[in-house]
Amino acid sequence: MGMGGSKQRPAYEFVDMNTAGPGAVTTAFANQVAYCAAAGAHITARVVGGIAEVLASDAKGALLQRVRGWQGAPLADALSLRVAGGLHALHLSGAAPELAPIYGGEDADDAAVIADVIAEHEAALLPWLDGPPQTNEAGRSANFIAAMLWLAEQGLPPRFECLEIGSSAGINLMLDRYAYDLGGVSVGPKHAVMAFRPEWHGAPPPTRDIAIASTKGCDVAPVDLTDPAQALRLKAYIWPEHTVRFERMDAAIRAASERKPDIVQMNAADFVEAELAKPQAAGTTRMLMHSIVWQYVPVDQQARVTAAMEAAGAKATPEHPLAWVMVEADRSVHRHKLTVRYWPGEAEETQLTWSHPHGADVEWLA
Repeated sequence: MGMGGSKQRPAYEFVDMNTAGPGAVTTAFANQVAYCAAAGAHITARVVGGIAEVLASDAKGALLQRVRGWQGAPLADALSLRVAGGLHALHLSGAAPELAPIYGGEDADDAAVIADVIAEHEAALLPWLDGPPQTNEAGRSANFIAAMLWLAEQGLPPRFECLEIGSSAGINLMLDRYAYDLGGVSVGPKHAVMAFRPEWHGAPPPTRDIAIASTKGCDVAPVDLTDPAQALRLKAYIWPEHTVRFERMDAAIRAASERKPDIVQMNAADFVEAELAKPQAAGTTRMLMHSIVWQYVPVDQQARVTAAMEAAGAKATPEHPLAWVMVEADRSVHRHKLTVRYWPGEAEETQLTWSHPHGADVEWLA
């Protein structure tokens, strides 16, 4: 489909993330196109739409065959973004110059170009199907900071031990090195690695002095930002429309080169269970956090994490409190939200914001 193509994009609608079987791949790609278009990511929508057209054609090949016969749930597995990430990497590395018109926003026969690139670079693209996208974005850390301000306002100790699942390259584990302006409330060091000022709607968050005692994270496949090949892979998952995110990635690479974030290779459930079993310093709030990760955590691990947090929460005290901070998609309304649970106290989920997935704007609800 060319840039000026007349085909109408499907409207975004709620689709069960775990749908599998006949028609699920087609539905997942259409859903992702609409999702990207609604988020203003028109180039990514073009790429995913082009891939979908190739899949619907009679084009042959191992990659296309594997995608068409996907055994899992293609939407939950972010299958379309796995393929799109591989194509973007080919573009960023200069290995597939014929993709330049698409990524440059110029008119092109997207499906024909993408079909040729897939055929020529199939060996390089196939490994991109083996794991979910790594969607690390520093802008999301503003939500975590806002949540800490709110938790401190609720009376929890304003000193935080941060634990993150799905840390990817650990960009959000460096959140104490960033500066924030959250609706006029300033947080962070004077000489920050980067600064965030999301467009703020609603009342500002509470003004509180907070401190971050430690940060530690896990990932099933951690990314080393100081390795150029791994950094390229992470950049490939950035939607090309979002140029500021590439600048942030470069700043995060510089920060990691100065001091690497603390990431261990573990699955989410094993990590949470292990960390919750460790002694907790008095007067410190232990906080589990994650952003755009929960959908990728297997259901059995989700259950284990929830059980571990609730069991630890039942033992929490005012001097040893526990908090759970999440920035995740609510696909029923096509928006992302910041929610919090904490113990002792409000064990039920409280929504603090509607938030842009990359931190561009925040609507404060609390």
